[in-house]
Amino acid sequence: MGRPTTSTPLPGNTKVLSIGLHPSALDYSRMPDGLDEAALTARIEAGNTALREAGFDAVPCLIDTSPDRAEATVREHLQEHAFGLAMIGGGVRMAPENTLLFERLVNVLAEAVPGIRLCFNTSPETTVDALRRWIRE
Repeated sequence: MGRPTTSTPLPGNTKVLSIGLHPSALDYSRMPDGLDEAALTARIEAGNTALREAGFDAVPCLIDTSPDRAEATVREHLQEHAFGLAMIGGGVRMAPENTLLFERLVNVLAEAVPGIRLCFNTSPETTVDALRRWIRE
């Protein structure tokens, strides 16, 4: 077995594509009590504010649960900017019904931006920590 590798952080001026499910795309009947579209929207907005305040050049990309529509949205963003890092949110990755969506996003990013780094959060509140693992401030 080989030695573990250590990744070198990307420069602090790296543009980040922050991908997450649009609050209107979720079924809140399956969510914890108290989580509704308004609450999630507020958490996402607070997370985006925290990113800006931490100095990250992050572009929010809210997607639908449809793999085709999500792929189209991500491709539109990729045409507008050159990204070095993409963060894919926990809502995409952690729900079994979004497995195909997650696969499509990873493959679109790998195809469209060879060498792009990926990072993952578990909630809007952990996005800054996820980016700090990969971007040198």
